[in-house]
Amino acid sequence: MNSIAQQFGRSLQAFVQDEEGAQIIEYALVVAVVSIGLILLMKSSIGNALFTDWLTKVKACLTNSASCT
Repeated sequence: MNSIAQQFGRSLQAFVQDEEGAQIIEYALVVAVVSIGLILLMKSSIGNALFTDWLTKVKACLTNSASCT
């Protein structure tokens, strides 16, 4: 039983020290922030009517792929 606890402890330490997953999360956060920034920039530059039309088309495309044109 003691060896199982020691093995679990080593596995837990290795998991905590592993930074590969943290890098992936950091890249995902950067992509999310840049995407939000681009969407806000697009909204302010093309106006509310065109942005709403674009958003409606994106929503339709995500819910029904046959409507993507």
